[in-house]
This record gives sequence, C-alpha cells and structure tokens, in this order.
Amino acid sequence: MTPRVHHSAIEAHDVDASLRFYRDGIGLEVLMDHVFEGDWPTLFEAPSTTLRSIFLGDPAQADSGVVELVTFAVSGSAPSPPGPRPMAPRAGFFLLSFYVDVDEVVARLTALGFGPTRRLDQPSPTGPVAMASLYDPDGVRIELVGATAR
Repeated sequence: MTPRVHHSAIEAHDVDASLRFYRDGIGLEVLMDHVFEGDWPTLFEAPSTTLRSIFLGDPAQADSGVVELVTFAVSGSAPSPPGPRPMAPRAGFFLLSFYVDVDEVVARLTALGFGPTRRLDQPSPTGPVAMASLYDPDGVRIELVGATAR
C-alpha cells in the first residue's frame, strides 16, 4: 500500500467557532459528525474515552483532503484553551493550506469576524498567485492559495 495522508485533525476548544471558520468561512462541508467511545487515553494521551469527530471536506472530491475537528468530553471540565499563535515559523507542524478563491474566502472570513489576514500576490512561472494567511480559532496557521494566472 502506498502511504497517503488520510486527514489532519485539530482539537477544537470551541467547536461552533471552528465550524464557522472551516464550514462557513473556508467553504468545507461536514462529511461526518459522530461521537466515538474508545481507549483514547492510551492512543492519544487524551483526557477522556469519549471523542467527537467532525470531518470536513468536499464530498464531490473525496481525495481533496479532510480536516477533522476533535473534542474530548470530560465531565465537569472546561475545554482546552486555544493554542498559541506563533509569530514566526518554527520546527514541527506549520500550517494547513487550502486552494480557494482567495478574495471570496477572505471576504467571508472577515464578515464572520476572523482575521486579521495577511495578503500578497506571489510571483510564479505562470503568473501571480493570490495568497493569504491567518489563524483559525485554535491558533492553527491557515494558508489560502488561489489559482495561478493563465
């Protein structure tokens, strides 16, 4: 079997905010929303045996990638706080990148209260590429990449 990425998971401290960001802002669709019981403390060093998993992606293009929002239910406890927002690149996980209509997605995210967004038109061999970056509600760096000019 050839290895390939199945999905990327983000532990969401506020599922509603994360859904607004990824579903309403980026434009992904909910593919699955399910609660699983399992030995998550052993597998993930999680605080609970209850895991809610929300898969987001494009149902018309199954191989386009999936973002999973994860929450662990712990009776009587508050959700984990959002992660830090790094100001410069660091070793380890860096970002999630999406091919989108950059102007359209930035406008939706801004209207939803997400930002600020950094923008540039990156030169490429086939013409300028619109790019933007910002952080999701959990401090994950997000890159938006537009189509190259023809």
